[in-house]
Amino acid sequence: MRRLEGKTALVTGSTRGIGFEIAAAFAAEGASVVVADLAQQNPAAAAAEIAAKTGASAIGVALDVSKEADCELAIAETVKAFGKIDILVNNAGITKDSLVLRMKEADFDAVISVNLKGAFLMAKAASKPMLKARTGRIINISSVVGQSGQAGQSNYSASKAGLIGLTKSLAREFAPRQVLVNAVAPGFIRTRMTEGLKDEARAKVSEMIPLGRIGEPEDVAKAVLFLACGDSSYITGQVLAVNGGLYM
Repeated sequence: MRRLEGKTALVTGSTRGIGFEIAAAFAAEGASVVVADLAQQNPAAAAAEIAAKTGASAIGVALDVSKEADCELAIAETVKAFGKIDILVNNAGITKDSLVLRMKEADFDAVISVNLKGAFLMAKAASKPMLKARTGRIINISSVVGQSGQAGQSNYSASKAGLIGLTKSLAREFAPRQVLVNAVAPGFIRTRMTEGLKDEARAKVSEMIPLGRIGEPEDVAKAVLFLACGDSSYITGQVLAVNGGLYM
């Protein structure tokens, strides 16, 4: 039997990259999947691609995670389509990198609003049906820089560190109702962002990683899948690092 047979999952920021791989991995394991992303990213097309590849039920939902009404509507549409929500993955995120002395206040606020407040708003909306059902999984996608810090990414690092604190607090709040909350902290992963690195820069990054390579989106998806399925039923409030040993 597939590990997520009969489950319903919503993944934010899932039209491409890590989010898409997570949604596809869930679908391959039998879950009905909601691809949730900004309208201009065409979540319906991504959902159709996943459905065609896996045979699973998948729908696209337009979502701006920084808006509470959008978050509540996304959960309502999920429940309307599939009758429930079992798994929420808070993957949506943006970067607006700059050194602190040059960083605009608006750029700091925007990153916190999407990466951290967005996860809070989605968890708040999803927790209502999950707590009522006395079951559920919430998985927040943090980052290695939320653990170690990174020059030029004070806003992004702060948002991802905040996700870890949010994860642990939600885990304590929701545990009595058997809703498990964990985080995954990826390191350098091969995405559209890292593909923009020059060969020299990519080589230097690889040298920093004990395993000697940049990770793949599938590496993160497999870790998220573990936290979403029954194999992790006694794990909550934890941060699973997927970074090749970059930060220990």
